[in-house]
Amino acid sequence: MKKTETLAMILAGGQGTRLGKLTKDIAKPAVPFGGKYRIIDFALSNCANSGIKNVGVVTQYQPLELNTHVGNGESWGLNTHDGGATILQPYSSVDGEKWFKGTAHAIYQNIDFIDRYNPEYLLVLSGDHIYKMDYQDMITFHKEKNAALTVGVIPVPIEEAPRFGIMNTDQTDRIIEFEEKPAEPKSNLASMGIYIFDWSMLKRYLIDNHAKNRTMEDFGKDVIPAYLRNSENIFAYAFKDYWKDVGTIESLWEANMEFLDPNHALNIRDTSWRIYTQNPSAPPQFLTKSSKVADSMIADGCYIAGEVNHSILSHNVKLGKNSKVKDSLIMANVTIGENVTINCAIIGENAKIHDGAQIIGDEKNITVVGYAEEMGGLKDED
Repeated sequence: MKKTETLAMILAGGQGTRLGKLTKDIAKPAVPFGGKYRIIDFALSNCANSGIKNVGVVTQYQPLELNTHVGNGESWGLNTHDGGATILQPYSSVDGEKWFKGTAHAIYQNIDFIDRYNPEYLLVLSGDHIYKMDYQDMITFHKEKNAALTVGVIPVPIEEAPRFGIMNTDQTDRIIEFEEKPAEPKSNLASMGIYIFDWSMLKRYLIDNHAKNRTMEDFGKDVIPAYLRNSENIFAYAFKDYWKDVGTIESLWEANMEFLDPNHALNIRDTSWRIYTQNPSAPPQFLTKSSKVADSMIADGCYIAGEVNHSILSHNVKLGKNSKVKDSLIMANVTIGENVTINCAIIGENAKIHDGAQIIGDEKNITVVGYAEEMGGLKDED
């Protein structure tokens, strides 16, 4: 069997309940971001830019939109003769149904797929974070440390540390303790949900555990503690660039507003590290004489007759006369009538905001309109 140095597995099966209406019908990694992307585009693009050609995408919750978006990985250049993206879903067998019960369990259920590539290293990623990262740098660190497991970590403000899994390390970056969402954290090194495993060792742990009828379902709760108990070489790789967990409405809105900053650390215009995606073809945007647009991103296909300030409008959005949009994310194919005010809001795909509607939030309470939802009284006849 031909040896692959690194196989990536993107865990994209989570529901993302804290995103409320935005994940009612689609998986969290499929949620639109930044006017033309979906959240999973960042992990997929990082793989492509890092030279990792083989990627498994593990889906489960409401997978249709996500599976359609990822396809065979062509949009990320992954559909080569020696590479590709593969959608991996739960299945039934003579042993019964195989729903994924957690991050480690999802890997266990896909051992046969992983073994087809015979990888030296297994790179496990979350499909729901916004960041740019060269995984080869982390793989080099993993090799230099002769690690069994390397965990990507990022320093967070100590007051936010109780929201994360926290890695406590010694002076050599060796992980000596893991705390899941500690009330009183001992450090501020938060797990990014990025792992590099020595595949042969992880496979042995998962199979042995299953053979003993034990439950090893989650990396944070089960696998890392087991590695620590057995004194395996576990190291923390500190990432000090931009990384955003968009697990809540407020953090998703905040990440989109940060995305508008032309000097933002994510630097979306950097041609050396592009973020790729799949988008429908649309005509150029059209701004009428009455339109006013400032400090905003306007995607193709938009028709703007009102005012847009510090906002993101995805493709094919229609904004009527005397309507104002400020500090908001408007997803694709939204129709906004006349004399509408939208402030500090996220408007879901295919929503209709009728004439005179007021969609008003603030920075601590973002207003959300769901996919295909209608707001306001008068019907839009267009």
